Amino acid sequence: MSTPLPSVPAPTGPARVAYATCRGIEDVEMRPVLAAFARAGVSAEAAVWDDPAVDWSGYELVLVRSVWDYILYRDAFLDWARRTAALTRLANPVPVLERNTDKTYLRDLAGAGVPIVPTVWVAPGGELAGADWPELVVKPTVSSGARDTLRTTDRAEALAHTAALTAAGRTAMVQPYLPMVEDEGETSLLYLGGEFSHAVRRGPMLGGGFADVAREPADDQLALAEQVLAAVPERAELLYARVDLVRLPDGSPALIELELTEPRLFLGLRPDGPEALVAAALRLLPENGG
Repeated sequence: MSTPLPSVPAPTGPARVAYATCRGIEDVEMRPVLAAFARAGVSAEAAVWDDPAVDWSGYELVLVRSVWDYILYRDAFLDWARRTAALTRLANPVPVLERNTDKTYLRDLAGAGVPIVPTVWVAPGGELAGADWPELVVKPTVSSGARDTLRTTDRAEALAHTAALTAAGRTAMVQPYLPMVEDEGETSLLYLGGEFSHAVRRGPMLGGGFADVAREPADDQLALAEQVLAAVPERAELLYARVDLVRLPDGSPALIELELTEPRLFLGLRPDGPEALVAAALRLLPENGG
């Protein structure tokens, strides 16, 4: 069951919120969220993160949402985040964005004891060694939506793709392909305002899929998600988090990604999803202690 957010009083004075997005990619969650802000008496509007005409200081809060092209301009995106955070409240906060936009954060979480999908990391100048799995997934550490991702049973092909990524100055990550995602799927646990909200069964991105549907997470998945979020120093400041889990061949859950920058939140799978995000966001306004 989803956890209801406590009600938050409407702002006592004018409040403006920006929903940071990008050009050219449809965000199906944006309009419902903006409408929910309007119903709460808050002026909210979409703003493209790299639009030089936007005055970010005119907003009490900026939600980092569908900034999906950041993978092409990560340095510029992080510079924008730092500048914006100096002018207003940014959610999620800058230190989170700095770490989470490069998937090497998984290596750090593993070092903190979080079970992750087995991964071999190959930095520029390095070569792929080990990774003796029958089917491999090779991708760059700065990526989203399976961009520049290869799934293959051909080790020579995996070596070539890894070499191409590292030759371009990118760090590669190599993992085993887990066939269970074609049956059980990934389980994504969504958190709003630090509280568990809802979960979804997601289909595989690399191969035939199935519809995303609501799922009741198992106790071991909830426990792992809590362990993951406990390792985030800024957990109390998170507006949203998506913890993506898979099961390893032995049945144990493992983290495949922790999405803290621009995840789809599957708000449509919670009856009051847009309102729940807005309630969590309103907590961050200065008059509500944010």
